[in-house]
Order: sequence, then structure tokens, then C-alpha cells
Amino acid sequence: MFSLRSVVFAICTLAAVSATAQAPDWKKIRIGVEGNYPPFSQITPDGKLSGFDIDIANGICAQLKAECTLIQQEWDGMIPALNVRKFDAIVASMTISEERKKAVDFSDPYYDVPSRWIAKAGAFKEATPDSFKGKKIAVIRNSPRAKFVADNFKGSETLLVNKETDVYLELAAGRADIGFGSSVVSGEAFLKKPEGKGFAQVGPAVNLGGGAGVGIAVRKGDDALRQKINGALKAMMADGSYKKLATKYFDFDVSPNRAQ
Repeated sequence: MFSLRSVVFAICTLAAVSATAQAPDWKKIRIGVEGNYPPFSQITPDGKLSGFDIDIANGICAQLKAECTLIQQEWDGMIPALNVRKFDAIVASMTISEERKKAVDFSDPYYDVPSRWIAKAGAFKEATPDSFKGKKIAVIRNSPRAKFVADNFKGSETLLVNKETDVYLELAAGRADIGFGSSVVSGEAFLKKPEGKGFAQVGPAVNLGGGAGVGIAVRKGDDALRQKINGALKAMMADGSYKKLATKYFDFDVSPNRAQ
């Protein structure tokens, strides 16, 4: 017969082993990326992922000496895929917001750029609710920008799309009157391309989220991973590798809370 003491010891041992087994050392990390958000994330002609987000992800992995796998995921399914453990972190230009904090935890911000309005050149003199009244605004669904439009442009119609490049597709096709997106992406992925001819930015830059910036999302409770990522980001800022990566893509400072 087993004594009560031996049974209790066995249960405690199993619990300790189970807890250890469930606590990863994060030497292998799966990272969700998008691949359709230039210059942050895109697919090269030879089928490889490239962009600022991709370089940041690889830079973090180098700092952590971790073996990382980048997993491409459509934007609209990013957080659900993270929470069903398809990957362990999201490096996909995800703006930190109070709404998203209900579903995921965020690292410290790793960049911040303002938003801009885009429309046919000369169509609007200013970007105000009165100017856009009765007009259709294209914006990414479930985003801080969509909330900003809903809260402040109630007299406009909203066209919700799944990813930012769709904002500019809708503009070019004439299905939207105004687009609202990243100041960087609107320029690089649209205004500098042939399809963006005849379009221009409207009004001043718009800073959303009180300077919260863009962060790396992890599952709720994965605090060890979040802290490792924060440590890697701080190391990249300190050793100059962050600045070296950023200057490949931007001619202005995108470091957190210092966007211009």
C-alpha cells in the first residue's frame, strides 16, 4: 500500500515536472508576420520576406540567440492565430491600443509614425469632419484608425478593409473618396507608385493613441517572453543596430514617440 506521504510527494513531483514542461525557455520562437505592408513587411520577387518588421524580428532573435521561424499570416487573423498558438509573438506593425490590450500583452514600442489622409489631389482643402461629410473613407477594420474615424467623422461613410494596401486599391478604383493610413505606407506603397498618380496627402499628420506606438504582441501571461523581447529591443537601441536597420527604410526618425 502507498502511504499518504508518498502519494502527496508523487503529486507534487508531477506538478513540478508539468510546470517545468509548460515553461518554455524561448530558445525557439515562432513569429507571426504579414508580408503585405511595405516597407515594413513584404514578399520579394524571389519569394522571401523583407522589410523593417522582418529585420526587427530577426534582430531580436539574434540578440536572444534564439532559433526563430517567421510565419506569414493575414492581418485580420493575427491575434486569433497568436491565441491559438500558431505562433508566439506578432511583429507586424501592430499599434498598441487599449482594445488590443484586452486580448494580448505588448512589448515596449519599437517604432511610431503618424497617420495621414490620402485623396485625389485638390479634392479637399483640409481634413475635417465638415470637409469629409457624406464622403466614403477607406480604413483598416479593427484598427485604432478605424476607431478614430468612427469617433470623429460621424458624417462620413466608412469602407472597412482587411489590410492597408486595400485602402489604396479602393482609392485607385474610385470606391472610396479618402484613405486613412500610415504616413510611411501611403507614400511608399501608393503615392510613389504609378497607381498613386493624381493622389496626395490631405491635411497635417495625425498622431493616434497618445504616443503609444507600435509594439510586439504576445499571449496574455507570456511575461517571460515579453521581458526577453523588451531586453532585446533595448540592446538594439543601445548598440546602434536599431538605427542601422531603420535607416535602410526611412529618412526620418521612427524611434518610439519621436516620429516626425
